[in-house]
Amino acid sequence: MPVPTAARATTESAARQKAPPGWLVVLLATSCGLTVANLYYAQPLLEMLRRTFQLQDSTAGLLITLTQLGYAVGMVFLVPLGDRIENSRLVSVLLTVTALAMAVGGLAPAFTVLLIAALVAGATSVVAQVLVPYAADLAPDHLRGTVVGKVMSGLLAGILLSRTVGSLLADVAGWRTVYLASAALMAILALVLRRALPHRAPTSTDSYTALLCSTARLIRRHPQLRRRSFYHACMFAAFSAFWTTISYVLTTAPYNYSQLQVGLFAFVGAAGALVAPLAGRLADRGLAHRLTPVTCLLACATLIWAGLAAHQILVLAAAAVLLDCAVQCSLIFGQHTIYQLDADARARITSVYIATFFIGGAIGSQLGTLAYHLGDWHAVTLTAAAFPVLAALAWTTDRTHTSRKRRAAGTT
Repeated sequence: MPVPTAARATTESAARQKAPPGWLVVLLATSCGLTVANLYYAQPLLEMLRRTFQLQDSTAGLLITLTQLGYAVGMVFLVPLGDRIENSRLVSVLLTVTALAMAVGGLAPAFTVLLIAALVAGATSVVAQVLVPYAADLAPDHLRGTVVGKVMSGLLAGILLSRTVGSLLADVAGWRTVYLASAALMAILALVLRRALPHRAPTSTDSYTALLCSTARLIRRHPQLRRRSFYHACMFAAFSAFWTTISYVLTTAPYNYSQLQVGLFAFVGAAGALVAPLAGRLADRGLAHRLTPVTCLLACATLIWAGLAAHQILVLAAAAVLLDCAVQCSLIFGQHTIYQLDADARARITSVYIATFFIGGAIGSQLGTLAYHLGDWHAVTLTAAAFPVLAALAWTTDRTHTSRKRRAAGTT
């Protein structure tokens, strides 16, 4: 007997309100972590790559910059497809291309080939940002921040642990093994996600061109999207400047660390990923806007502290953890805010948000590298600290949060 339309809609609504199973949240978190790690494996390897290809510090830093720009390009031109194409199919195709690009990078005979491979791998590693809005769609409203926080903890752990894994593997088997191992992982992940992800019907039937145009309209329509993108672009610029140059500091006097020791330092910094679920709960309580300047000022103070204590490894390690905590809170606060703007356009909204802050990351990486090449570690930290100050100053002019609360009060 056919199910009435109203009853079917009620059943579907109830299904949407059920929390996703724990195994699926873990799979999404792990997948995000493994995929986004491709963007960061090279950060602690720059000194090794510089020696392999006989490069200057500033030239080696281009690898990080182009990888992040590739990610921004992928966010603009690939992630919006998450609203139009069934997600498991889109994810498997992107991961297959990522696997091929990482394999080419591992076999690269010249630095130019490695740069091109990194650009392509960066663009297709946006799989992580297809999966995050996918997780947001699966979660009921009252648990969305918590679920996204758990998935983001996997993504952020991938960002932080990738440096440790890359350093340890490179120390044992060379930097090429890092790329080749990642290529194998991406191929396996493509198969697993193709079979394991529940079907998610596309939310848009627009053409690809119309989809990109609608993304531009979303930018004009939602001032909170523009502001949140700018806030985190500044935070990520500071984050990238720190982590792109710290390997130069640790591999020279007075530390003269080996690749293994650089990896262990990065492992300590990964402790900052533990704050992600807490940030999600704070966002669910409506504290994202109020705590935004706190994260900015914490990042600024931490960077200045790191600059003043360049020869104290415990201080540098503590600064790495605090900086990562601040940046991760900023990221999750922003995502929680933008996911409330338009439930049918989360992939496109995410593409704007992530693309903007990865452009910020690319700027931070390049400016940090140049500051280190032209000055020293103090110049890097002062340059990096300026970015969260800009975000905090911009926050003081934010009236969109107040006006949104007034509109909500007027409708109740």
